Amino acid sequence: MADRTINYDPVYNTVNRDDFEALVDVDRYADRSDAFDSIISATEEHFWDPQDPRYVDFKAEPFNLAEETIMPREFCIELHTEVADKLDESQKIRLANQNTRFVLSSILHGEQGALSLSASLTSILRDPGAQEYAANQTREEARHVTGFSNYIGSRWGTPLASGPTLRSLLGQIVRSDAVYKKLVGMQMLIEGLAMGAFATFQKDTRDPVLRRLIRFTMADEAAHHKFGKIWADRTIPLLTEEEHEQVETWAAECFEVLLFNLVNSEQKQEIYQEFGLDWQWVRGAVLEAFSDQDRRQDMTNGTNVFRVLIKTLLKAGIITERTRPIYAQWVDMAELSAEDDEVAGADIAADATQTLKGINAERVKHGAHYRVN
Repeated sequence: MADRTINYDPVYNTVNRDDFEALVDVDRYADRSDAFDSIISATEEHFWDPQDPRYVDFKAEPFNLAEETIMPREFCIELHTEVADKLDESQKIRLANQNTRFVLSSILHGEQGALSLSASLTSILRDPGAQEYAANQTREEARHVTGFSNYIGSRWGTPLASGPTLRSLLGQIVRSDAVYKKLVGMQMLIEGLAMGAFATFQKDTRDPVLRRLIRFTMADEAAHHKFGKIWADRTIPLLTEEEHEQVETWAAECFEVLLFNLVNSEQKQEIYQEFGLDWQWVRGAVLEAFSDQDRRQDMTNGTNVFRVLIKTLLKAGIITERTRPIYAQWVDMAELSAEDDEVAGADIAADATQTLKGINAERVKHGAHYRVN
C-alpha cells in the first residue's frame, strides 16, 4: 500500500522540508491553532537541568558495580537459564549490570531518536502552535540525551552501541515524510515503550540517582504522550477504511518487530563476548527456559513495556478487529479496554512535576538562574 501523508486536521498540515519559503509566508503566522497551548504553557512547570546538581547530582552517590546490581537480578533474563551455570558470582553481577547498561543505552539512543524526530517536525509543520510544541519537545529530548549520557558516563564511562532493530526503526521514523509514522511511531510506540520501562526502573532500581533521573524524565514524557493523543483524537475517527488499515498495519508490524527483536540475544552480542558466551547458544538457553506462556504472564504486569505499548495503540483507536488477534495472543484485550486512559507512570510524572515546581521556585526565589557546578 502506498505510503502517503494522512491528515484531516489543518493543525498537522506540513510543507516540504526544503521549502523554507512556505514558512515565511505572511499569512501563515496568524494561522495558529490553540490545540497545544495548554501543553506549551505547562512546559516551565516540569523544567529541569541535567547539568545542575540541584536536580540530579550524578556524583553525589557512587555505586559499586562490582558488588551490587543496579536492578534486581530477576531483570537479567540470562541469569535464569543455563547461562548462570557458566558464571561465577562476580560475573553474574557484572552480566546483570551490563544488561542494565544495554537497556539504558537503548533508552539513550531512543531519546536521541526522539530529539532528531522532534527537530525534523519543526521543519515541516506549518501551524505555528504545532511547530512551537515540536520545538519545546526537541529541547526536552535534548536534556534527556544529556541526562542519560551523564548517568551512563558516571556508572560505566560510555554507552553500548544501539541494537540494529532499534536503530533501524528509529531511522525509518525520523526519515519518514509521513506525519502519521512520526507521531504513531515516536509518540505512541517508542514513548509507550519508554514510559513502561521508566515506570519499572523507577520502582525497582537500587540506585537513587537513576530513580531521580527517571522521575524527572517521566514528567516530560507524559506531556509528549499527550501530543500523540491529540493527533489520534483528531485524526483516527476520520480515517477512511483504507487509511485506517494503512496506519494499523504499520503499527502492528512495528509492534512485532519490537516484541521479538528489541532485547533478544542477537542484539546483545557485545555483552556476551566479554564472558566468552556465544550469542546463539545464549539465545537457545533463553528460548528453552522461557516460553511464550512466560511472556504472556510477564505482560499481565501493568508496567510491562509491551503491555503499555498495546494499551497506547488500543486507547488511541488504532487497533481494530483486523489486527486485534496479533495483540490478543499476548494480553487480555477486554481487560485493557476496561482500564483508564492514563499512560503507565502518569502518577509518577505528576509527583515529579510537583517536586520540580518546588526546586524551580527556590531557584527563582534566590535569583539562581545559573547552573551550580
